Amino acid sequence: MEAHEASELVEDEAGENNRQKNRAALTISIFAMVLAITSLGGSNAGKEITQENILAANSYAFYQAKSIRQTTLKVAVADLELQLLREPAMPAAAKEAVTKKIEDYKKTVERYESEPETREGKKELMVRAKEHEELRDLAMRRDPWFDYAEGGLQIAIVLLSVSILASLPALYFTGLALGLVGTLFSANGFFLFF
Repeated sequence: MEAHEASELVEDEAGENNRQKNRAALTISIFAMVLAITSLGGSNAGKEITQENILAANSYAFYQAKSIRQTTLKVAVADLELQLLREPAMPAAAKEAVTKKIEDYKKTVERYESEPETREGKKELMVRAKEHEELRDLAMRRDPWFDYAEGGLQIAIVLLSVSILASLPALYFTGLALGLVGTLFSANGFFLFF
């Protein structure tokens, strides 16, 4: 082999080595971008879990408060009705006032049961609580996929970095495969394909 041929062979190997390093560096930058997006999605899913859980708990607490008030009014109505029965000789004005109070309490009891215009009746509060639970559960199904994706992408970036330093194509392809799986998991975290 002549010196000229040896020089061309060394240049070809150096060029191929640079292309492999550039390919690995570009792949690292792409996976780093996907990792940043995945991290944001995972953070948002965690916040959504907490927020929706608090909103569901608040709706249930409001429902319980309405139930307690409603029960208190039902007991008051029963007491007033018994008072009317116990005292048949009650003066007409007092009887009228007690009867009016009973009607007012019954209307309030009905309003506590369902109040569509304000969405603050027990029926509407229960629906709202269930909606918040569904959103929380959806975020809980999404969250682990972001965790898996972050782990896979981080390991992929490490393997790709080592493949540059060690010039090992096997590490590049292993890192690439792991990064693609991490990217798939990230997409599943956002869209729940499976």
